[in-house]
Amino acid sequence: MSDAPIDASPDAPVDAPLGIDELLERVRAGIDRIDAPTAYEAYEAGDALLVDTRYAALRDRDGLVPGALVVERNELEWRLDPLGSHRVPEADSHDLRIVVFCNEGYASSLAVASLRRLGLHRATDLVGGFQAWKAAGLPVLPPTEAGSAGTTGEGTTGKGPSGASGPPGPRWDRP
Repeated sequence: MSDAPIDASPDAPVDAPLGIDELLERVRAGIDRIDAPTAYEAYEAGDALLVDTRYAALRDRDGLVPGALVVERNELEWRLDPLGSHRVPEADSHDLRIVVFCNEGYASSLAVASLRRLGLHRATDLVGGFQAWKAAGLPVLPPTEAGSAGTTGEGTTGKGPSGASGPPGPRWDRP
């Protein structure tokens, strides 16, 4: 088995089966992952779209990152594909810098590999996920505020229409 990074290009061949640890290692070898302060700075500068893929129970328990687009993992590619019919308005370019985060930074790496296969070449993920963001003392809406900010069981947060055709989807509301 090769130790080469996973080729996330659309025409990449399918390799022999890997264990999850090796798959994660290979995926991460091809991603320039970023830490929480760097992600925050990029977001504040308007150079990154933060995407929270945590499931509702974790968001309800721990709160939300203000301004992050909430897209549960099973909708991620549909909402962020610039060519997709169900994309969110922010997903308007393959050059968009997307910083995906999950709870601890594992599933987000795998999600980034999928986004890169869609041509989103600047997609990356947050080392340590939401927990690292919170530990760094960066802004978090407490669970009570997060719940009243409009989070629904349909993977949405924020205010205003998503602009995407099709079923209800995620919204992004920069503070």
